[in-house]
Formats: sequence, C-alpha cells, structure tokens
Amino acid sequence: MTRVTLLAVLLATACATGRWHEARTLPDEGARTLPVDRDAAIQYVALGDSTVEGVGATRADFNYVSRLHERLRAVYPSARVANLGAGGATSADVLRRQLARAIELRPHLVTLSIGPNDITTRVPAAAYERNLDSILGRLRDETTAVTVVNLIPDLVVTPRFRAHRERDALARQTVLFNEALERRSRAYGAELVDLYAASQREVPASPELIGADGYHPSDVGYARWAELVWAGIQARIAVR
Repeated sequence: MTRVTLLAVLLATACATGRWHEARTLPDEGARTLPVDRDAAIQYVALGDSTVEGVGATRADFNYVSRLHERLRAVYPSARVANLGAGGATSADVLRRQLARAIELRPHLVTLSIGPNDITTRVPAAAYERNLDSILGRLRDETTAVTVVNLIPDLVVTPRFRAHRERDALARQTVLFNEALERRSRAYGAELVDLYAASQREVPASPELIGADGYHPSDVGYARWAELVWAGIQARIAVR
C-alpha cells in the first residue's frame, strides 16, 4: 500500500506530533477484510459532510465517493454505493441522521469523513471524540463492515482559511481532532488514511486541487482524495 498522505484539498504536513506515518502494507492480524469472492455484491456506504456529498465537483460522478465506487467495481463488478454524506454535517449529524441508515444497508465497506464542521462550529474535541466512539463502536458491533476513516486535511492551507483571524486556533483544533480520530480508529480496528500530511505539501504547490470556493476540492482534488483513500481500502481487500 502506498503512502496515504493526502489529498487534495485541505491537508497539511505531518503535524506537530509527527504521529501519522506511512500506511501499513498489510492489515493487522484479525483486522476485517473485504471478501475474497470477487463476485460478491459489495455494499459501500459513505458517511460524512459536504466533501462526501461532493460539493465542488462539477459532476456527481467526479466526487471521491463515486470515484472509489468505480475502483471497487474494477475488483467487485457487482459493488453498489450509497452516499449518505450531507453538506454542513457534523459528527453529531452522522450519529443522528446517517448511521442508522448505514447499518440498515448491511455494508461491507464504510468510509467516514467528518470533522471540519465540528471545528468551525466550536464543538469541543472531547464531544467530537465521544461521537466518534459511538459511530465507530456501532459500526463494529452492528455490522461486519471494513471501516476506512480519513484524518482531517489541514484547513489553514486552503484560501478560505489561510489568512483567517483564527488561523492558529483552527490549526491547533485540527491537530486535536486528528489525534481523536487516530485513537478511535485504532480502538475500533478502522483503517486510517492520512489526509492531513499531504495537504500541507500538496495544496500550496498545486492550487488547482481546491475548487472555486477556496475550500472544497476541485475535480482534480477529488481525484487525488480518491487515490489516497483507495490505498486504505486496498489494504483491506482479501488476497485470493
């Protein structure tokens, strides 16, 4: 599996703690994997916010969820997708409005991308972590799905927040929230994709990764996001 540093659109360098490293080549022993049977009718469910919905993409099939579905179908031709992402969603919204539907769909694969709206609406890091604990705990206990979670890209490398008066506070909160994501992902056996480190490296050098609103990914940005998250999914595809 290649390095999962991230995406295209809001990420940043490996952060002050330097705790997010390269992805594993193989999942930990006992980790959940996607089926060996390539004829399996894989159900993929995407949870999260406007980046999951695909705000900034010029077409629905250009968001990262659709691109991941396309890649899944190259391995599992019968793979289906349900994109439950909604603009403005916080972790509490995923818990209240998306999670039950996801569980009902009996997914084989779930991706979760949530956090920026919690940060900008001043949700405490402890409350965010409690929501993550509930979301990931229920996915573990009530489904058999492989769960893939991405770290929050660095908000302050985007044009919208680069010169924001609360830039430093946003940067600190992103680190705290990512530490919570790391802890909860490890606790519940989720695959963690580092979208944080790449953002700082990639976004300033490639402004075309960000869309016209100065915040969400562009089509190019979503393609990069999908590439990085796909590496996390690939790590959980069972070998024949």
